[in-house]
Parts: sequence; structure tokens; C-alpha cells
Amino acid sequence: MALPVSFEFFPPKTPEGAEKLRVVRQQLYAQKPEFCSVTYGAGGSTQQGTFDTVGAILAEGVDAASHFSCIGATKASVREQLATLKAMGVKRLVALRGDLPSGYGIGGEFHYASDLVAFIRAETGRDFHIEVAAYPEVHPQAKSPESDLQAFATKVRAGADSAITQYFYNSDAYFHFVDEAHKLGVDAPVVPGIMPITSSTQLMRFSDACGAEIPRWIRLRLQAYGDDIASIKAFGLDVVTDLCDQLRNAGVPALHFYTMNQSVATLEIMKRLELG
Repeated sequence: MALPVSFEFFPPKTPEGAEKLRVVRQQLYAQKPEFCSVTYGAGGSTQQGTFDTVGAILAEGVDAASHFSCIGATKASVREQLATLKAMGVKRLVALRGDLPSGYGIGGEFHYASDLVAFIRAETGRDFHIEVAAYPEVHPQAKSPESDLQAFATKVRAGADSAITQYFYNSDAYFHFVDEAHKLGVDAPVVPGIMPITSSTQLMRFSDACGAEIPRWIRLRLQAYGDDIASIKAFGLDVVTDLCDQLRNAGVPALHFYTMNQSVATLEIMKRLELG
């Protein structure tokens, strides 16, 4: 049986970006994704762009999942947004606490993603399939690996259907996380998040910000390539294809690709895996 895949996009900021993403989506739809998700800016700053992109994906006949963050939100604002998404025909949400905009104190009526998950379930029953985030290498703001795992378990018990992980390049981190979750009685499917490597500097910047580990051997190889973009991309394809192969052979439920609104690397990885 073919391994299900899904793709993540971010809302474009310009008409040119929107047109480019439309072309990228069409290229990726050929892979028959289970759904495509659209991210949300810090504090919901891209909400309209997120909803517009979700609407465009639905209009193209593909299931779309809206990211939905709750920092700074009120129950009334969340209730209104849920009604909007339901009216649009959205059936999936990725429920997150969300990032704080800079200079912003914790406000609103929700402090954790688990609060949001519980509220969505109470308000809408089973209208939405709810995804939550998982951090195989520990959330950067977690007090400890144990507290991070407990936070994940709390989100699932609050009503989440499944989880998508932060990206990683060490499959053992993923397997360990899933094993530890099982020990807590949490057996919701945990889908690995896959980040193709196309740029060394971009990857380092993202990873430093989100707490994803770049194994030392990968970091050293990328540094050795310097500005040789072609070698970085070729190496990145080998590394990520091998990672996906390990995960597939271990029986993961699906793969979720962080596309960065590009199609080339994701399509090549899928072609090598013979998923397309």
C-alpha cells in the first residue's frame, strides 16, 4: 500500500508569490496528497492569508488543513474563526499554541495548545480532524524532555486525532519519542515532518530558531560545501531520501513535507522513494 503524504505551505505575501504557489501546488497535487496544510503567522498575523490559501486549495479539489494558533485569542474569536472555517468546508485543523509576536506578553484565554484542542472539541464535536505538533527533539521552551512528553500526552487526551512532528534528521529521535508516548498510553498516529535540505544557511537559521537538531556530520558536510549550491542540494536529497526510507521501512503512518512553497526537492525525494 502506498504511504500517504501531505504538504505544508505558508501564505504568500504578494500576488507574484500567490501565482508561484498556485503552480507549485498543481505540481504537488500530482502526488495525490491526503491533504495540504497552511501555516499561520505569529499571533495569527497572517490569518486572512492563511484562510485565503486554504480556500484556494479547497477550490482546487484537495483537502486543506488550516493551522490554528491560540496565543492572544479569546473564546469568542476562536468560535468565530471555527465557524468561518466550517462554512468554507475545512475538515482538518492543525491546533497550535503559536508563536508570540515580538514584544508581546502572554494574553488571551488560551495558554496551551491542549486548551485550544479541548475547546474545539467541546464547541464542534467531531466536525474537525485535529492535528497537533510533536517534538521528537524536545520543544525549545520545554522545561525537560519529560514535561514536553507530558504536554504532548495532554494534547492528545484533550481530543487530538493525530500529530505531525517538527522536522528532524535523526530517525532514532522519532522512534524514541513514539515509544515514550506509547508508554504513557498515547497511541495517536505521529506523522514525521520532513524538511528537504536545499539551502545550508536557511536550514541553520530555522533549526536554531525551532530547536531541531542538525546532526554534526550533516552540519560539517554542509559547511564543507560552502557556497556550492548544487552539491548542497544533491547531498540534501540523499540525506532526506535515506531518512524517509528508514521511516517508511519502520512503518510510519504517513510523511508530511515542509515544502517552503517549493516543489522540486519534495518531488525528487518522492520520485526516489517511488511514492509518486
